[in-house]
Amino acid sequence: MTHAADDPLDLERLAGYADALADAVDEALPGWVERCVGAHLDHLAAGPARDLAEASAREAGKRARAEVGPAVRDLLVLDVDQQRLNPLSLLRDAVRYPTTVLKAAGAPVPRRDEFAERTFPADVYDLSPASFADVDPALHEPGLMWGAAKAHVVLHRRRSEG
Repeated sequence: MTHAADDPLDLERLAGYADALADAVDEALPGWVERCVGAHLDHLAAGPARDLAEASAREAGKRARAEVGPAVRDLLVLDVDQQRLNPLSLLRDAVRYPTTVLKAAGAPVPRRDEFAERTFPADVYDLSPASFADVDPALHEPGLMWGAAKAHVVLHRRRSEG
């Protein structure tokens, strides 16, 4: 869906930034899941239990890439006025992948602040990223560029509507 006020070049640039962000998210997801799990395995000494948790994290990372990656891409191809979520919210929902592994490994649940408990009740390990860079530093620039391009298109439309 395009708007009468849209500049085709702005939409083309936005699509390019969306593709770059989707590609970067797809690349980053497996490593992020593995890092989330690895950061909470201090209770496991080297050995079979830790090896199993790390192997489970790799598999969970692949599942996250296969499921969340396409969801992010599907969101980003929508017209800006149809995007009811943002890609970071989809990444926050992806904490279910490392959380499942950590629960199975018996990882202790850390104490969370009241805001985190209220805002992200299912994120018992406090893994929710506050920014794209929290998932992977390589997501910072594509996330910033996409966000700015989207804001530009939205503001241009709203201004044209009066």
